[in-house]
Amino acid sequence: MTIHDWLIIIGLVTIFALALYAVILWRRVWRNQQRLTRQQQERNARLEGDIQILAQSLLSGQLPLIEGAIRIKVLLDNYSGPRRADLDVQVFEAIYDATAHIPTHQGWTDLPKAQRRLHERQMETLETEHRSEVLQIARVLSSGVRPAAPGAADKNQTAE
Repeated sequence: MTIHDWLIIIGLVTIFALALYAVILWRRVWRNQQRLTRQQQERNARLEGDIQILAQSLLSGQLPLIEGAIRIKVLLDNYSGPRRADLDVQVFEAIYDATAHIPTHQGWTDLPKAQRRLHERQMETLETEHRSEVLQIARVLSSGVRPAAPGAADKNQTAE
């Protein structure tokens, strides 16, 4: 064998080794994408469940309207899955924006009583203005964030 033959063999072995390495790296990337997709789906499922629980708590009166609207808004902001077409959550945005300046937790406790009463009146006004719209959206959310499966609407109609 000549030096030229050896160089061709070394070149082919190098190409094969690099191709094998590329395949290994691609499989690793594919597995990571699958894992991330699965984690995102699990996260969305947890968020959807939490949103349903909060919506049901709002409807049953176990959760204050303003607090529930804010919590649902934050969870919806983090939810990245499919959403129902009839889901208009602008009221949650409005309530969130209107109350963003109000301190929470220790900040609320540290406020003077007069300032707390002022914020409470503002929250009562917001609650009065938006109660029916929040409860209407909570009814929709209590059955889920995702669109209903295509056959599910037909089954519900025949059951009635």
